[in-house]
Amino acid sequence: MKRFAALFRELDRSTATSDKRAALIDYFQAAAPRDLAWGLWLLSGHKLAKIANQRELRDWVAQETGLPGWLIDDSYDQVGDLAETLGLLLDEPEAAAAVDRPLHEWIELRLAPLSGVDPATRREAVVAGWRGLQAEQRFVFNKLLTGALRVGVSQRLVQQALAQWSGVDIALIAQRMLGAWQPSPEFVQQLLAKETTARDRQQPYPFFLASPLEAKDDSPPAQALGPIEDWLLEWKWDGIRLQLIHRQGQSLLWSRGEERLDGRFPEIEAAARRLPRDCVLDGELLGWRGGDAQPLPFAALQTRIQRRKPGPKILADTPARMLAYDLLELDGEDWRPRPLHERRAALATLLTAHADPAIVLSARVDAADWTQAAALREQARERGVEGLMLKRRDSTYQVGRRRGDWWKWKIDPLTIDAVLVYAQAGSGRRSTLYTDYTFALWDGDALVPIAKAYSGLDDQEILQLDRWIRANTLERFGPVRSVTPLHVFELGFEAVNRSSRHKSGIAVRFPRILRWRHDKTVEQADRLETLKALAP
Repeated sequence: MKRFAALFRELDRSTATSDKRAALIDYFQAAAPRDLAWGLWLLSGHKLAKIANQRELRDWVAQETGLPGWLIDDSYDQVGDLAETLGLLLDEPEAAAAVDRPLHEWIELRLAPLSGVDPATRREAVVAGWRGLQAEQRFVFNKLLTGALRVGVSQRLVQQALAQWSGVDIALIAQRMLGAWQPSPEFVQQLLAKETTARDRQQPYPFFLASPLEAKDDSPPAQALGPIEDWLLEWKWDGIRLQLIHRQGQSLLWSRGEERLDGRFPEIEAAARRLPRDCVLDGELLGWRGGDAQPLPFAALQTRIQRRKPGPKILADTPARMLAYDLLELDGEDWRPRPLHERRAALATLLTAHADPAIVLSARVDAADWTQAAALREQARERGVEGLMLKRRDSTYQVGRRRGDWWKWKIDPLTIDAVLVYAQAGSGRRSTLYTDYTFALWDGDALVPIAKAYSGLDDQEILQLDRWIRANTLERFGPVRSVTPLHVFELGFEAVNRSSRHKSGIAVRFPRILRWRHDKTVEQADRLETLKALAP
């Protein structure tokens, strides 16, 4: 635990990417295989199941320190991070009691067995941990307890450090770390193997992600991108990014969220098994009824993603279709280094021979110049899409978000003016500030919550709003504060859909704050029927 806690400190304090990479490599070199496995698991963003809730931890630290509950609550309000608050309130252990046990022992033998057991047993184990760990290690221990450990590195940086340390190609490391994997010395051995393994054949490739194109004044991007002839234009579909793997008679579906979708879309799996050649396809999964000119709203697809074995009614109401737009592998050969126009030509040939309506080629959008492309983009919402994808015709298929070759040129968002009604503290570096907000619209004389948003304000606005929230709290509900309905904000979102799961009867997609409307009073905020009118 001591070595991992020291790494956590270095990553949290370092601002230079090179320093963080060096700290990671030092940890990889020194860690034992089982500790390295758990370290990689945590560094990749995985979390342990929560061992204790906030109330239990506050009660236990009160019993351990003798401090009154109100003082602990006030300390937490000031610090903003429960793990840090607990660490500060507890005394340092006696030297004889401080034992440096390995990270894997703390997790496998002391924390994991506590999940679901009675409070007394959990309290005993947690307090024993507090008494035997020094402050730096205790902070990480508390983060593990609450399932809130966030390490200040991207998965890409972890993979870069692993590649530099091990000599294994980063693309192969990234591929092997996709999906669910169990931290063990055996996994580390497979991860760092120089040769292709049997497990590699079931893994998807890391997805290549497009960057948002911010065209000034909504003008065509000719100056930034050059001749339109150098680009392939496609519609930006609003579905689930998908890789289809068809190898040696086995067909698998992987979401961009690194989840296997076995059984959830049987019509796509059946169509994949009929593909004439082994291949890996990249594309978009959509709800789409045969004969319709455009896909179903994303909300319709959501009814299926949660069902591992959809019944006949779901299959009939929301049939699925894959729009394939890239070919990553053909007959066992990696095609990602080839130019896009070559990959797409081979993909078109493959799908023509396949001739199955469940897997079809994503349509190319033809435009004579960027002005015409901009005009087509304005039609996106009527077509049920989010805008245009712009892909350089000679681009290779890369890993992650690399600016320059793939862009998403989305249409302007739908907007609504809503009232701030609830606030909650953020996480990580924003844990001491109220940065997560809930907004409402008028429904008659009542304000009905319609969306949560946490992005869009600058640092000065966040500080100003945080001070106001603390001074204008009406009630507290755990970490959430209700506030005086006074401030109006313009929210942007991609789509609106009817929803029986929400009290408002409506769900908005990707809400974010566009601006603080100081020019509007709360009475001038929009009404719920205005938002509902935007739903299809």
